[in-house]
Amino acid sequence: MHQNTFVKLSALAFGLVLVSFIVRGFGGFLVGGETATLISAPPMLVGAGLIVFLTLRSVLAVSGIRPLAEQ
Repeated sequence: MHQNTFVKLSALAFGLVLVSFIVRGFGGFLVGGETATLISAPPMLVGAGLIVFLTLRSVLAVSGIRPLAEQ
């Protein structure tokens, strides 16, 4: 994995989690709390999964098992 790809995926994960919170907040006003939670769950799960993947990938890179490519 290239360093640029890692940074882009990190930004995507942050954006998905942020979108999930925004959807949950505004959805509570528009469609009710339970429905807003159901709507906001998929982006949160994808973002959390991506964070777990990137954390494992960074541990592999720091330990030297599988370093990140420069370009």
